[in-house]
Amino acid sequence: LLFEIARLEPVLASTLQAELDLDRGYLSRMISRFEKKDWIVRDQEAADARARPIRLTAAGRVDMFDPAQFGQRIERRVDRALTGTDATAEQKKKVADILQSAFNDTKVLRDKRIENRKAMADAMQAPTIDRLKIEALRQEQMKVTDESSRRFTKAMEDAGDVLTPAQRQAFFKQWSERHFQGHGKRPG
Repeated sequence: LLFEIARLEPVLASTLQAELDLDRGYLSRMISRFEKKDWIVRDQEAADARARPIRLTAAGRVDMFDPAQFGQRIERRVDRALTGTDATAEQKKKVADILQSAFNDTKVLRDKRIENRKAMADAMQAPTIDRLKIEALRQEQMKVTDESSRRFTKAMEDAGDVLTPAQRQAFFKQWSERHFQGHGKRPG
C-alpha cells in the first residue's frame, strides 16, 4: 500500500480503493496506522474540503525507499511467492535481484510522474486554461506510465526465465494474489 501511495501521490483514498480493489474499512484502518507511524499525511484540497489527498512524509519515504529495507521486502515477497516450490536459493536471489533492479530503474520515472502531476495541478489552477500545455503534460504522463509498465513487464519476463514452468506458475499466482490476501479485498 505504501508503494502505491508513493507511486500515485498525492492520491485520494477513493482512488487507492478503486485501483487496489480494497475494502473501504480496511483501507481506512491502514491509512490511520500509517498516519500514526508518521509515514503519510492527508492534506486538504482548497477546492473541496472533503478531499484529503494522501502523500508520504519524509519518514515514510525513508522507510519506503531505504535501499536495504526495500531489498529485504522484495526478498521476503519473492520467498513467499516461491514457498512450496522447489526453487533454489540461487533462483530466489536471481528473481529478487531482477525485481530490485526494476524498482531502482523506475525511481526516476516515479519522480517524473510526481513532477508531471504537480505541473498538471498548476496548469489547471492557472488564471487561464492552456489546453496545449495540459495535453502535453497528459501525453508525457502516459509516456512515463508506459515506460514504467514496460520496465516492470520486462522484469517479470526475466524473472520468469529464471524459473521452471511449474515454479513460474506458482510464483505469478502468488505474486498476484499476495497483493490482496488478507488485505480486505472486496467480494465479487
